[in-house]
Amino acid sequence: MSPVKVHFFLILTTVFWGGSFVFNKIGFREIPPVAFLALRFTLATIIMACFCIPRWRKFTFNTLRRGFLVGLALAATNFTFVVGLSGTSATRAGFLNNLFVLFIPLICFLLWRHRVGAAGLAGIILALGGIWQLAQGGAGGFSRGDLISTVCAVFIAIHIITVSRILKDDDVYLVSLVQFATVTIFGWILVLLSPPVQFGIGLESTVAIAYCAIFPTVICFTLQNTWQRYTNPTQAGLIYTLDPVWSMIGGFLVLGERMNSGEWLGCLLIFSAVLLPLCIRYLLEARLKRAP
Repeated sequence: MSPVKVHFFLILTTVFWGGSFVFNKIGFREIPPVAFLALRFTLATIIMACFCIPRWRKFTFNTLRRGFLVGLALAATNFTFVVGLSGTSATRAGFLNNLFVLFIPLICFLLWRHRVGAAGLAGIILALGGIWQLAQGGAGGFSRGDLISTVCAVFIAIHIITVSRILKDDDVYLVSLVQFATVTIFGWILVLLSPPVQFGIGLESTVAIAYCAIFPTVICFTLQNTWQRYTNPTQAGLIYTLDPVWSMIGGFLVLGERMNSGEWLGCLLIFSAVLLPLCIRYLLEARLKRAP
């Protein structure tokens, strides 16, 4: 498989993910965040169910069980995503969510004593410096939305680890369908448990729901499952660091978001914290390949 083609589709995935920050913010103008989450995944579930019609004969109880377990992690990820994003800017949320790259080895160390390494520790220190700088640089300090966006990064890491630990030889499309359905059920339960709020769905929010259901949900899962297997995890991780760059550009051009120098420095530190361990790992892997 051509590396150019593989990298193109993975980069396209990050563009769609970055756009989800902007379209979620647009949708929140008319729809409460949790209701937006439920509507987004309802539509995504319907689309994926239609796509999976030829695959139903492969559906098993294990597919349901494993997809449900992974779906719980995805539900927690998306709940903290919308709540966090509703309380901060798309730019700040994008960089904070990207901390999942650091949380994965940290969680693996806490649960299974996997070695973090010097590069990982350096990344964690840089990330803490970036979070501190965001707290100092933002007009409102480190807001509740920033905190929940950081928690979201933890759940993203948990979701990725859960996928690698639980899923076996399951059909990835059917598993994705069960995941989407799990998030949908979780979302509507939260809507029912929340205080009733009247809202309307206009053209803007309809477009936002459609974008978020189709592009960063159905299409991104499909692209990631299809193309990531043709590259190694380090290269994929490097490509995925582009996600907050697109959310920053979208926030600037579409939402009119602006940051002061302190916030820029904080985001730069967080970006460096994520990029540094991946770059070092990439260089070490390249050196091992060249070794006789």
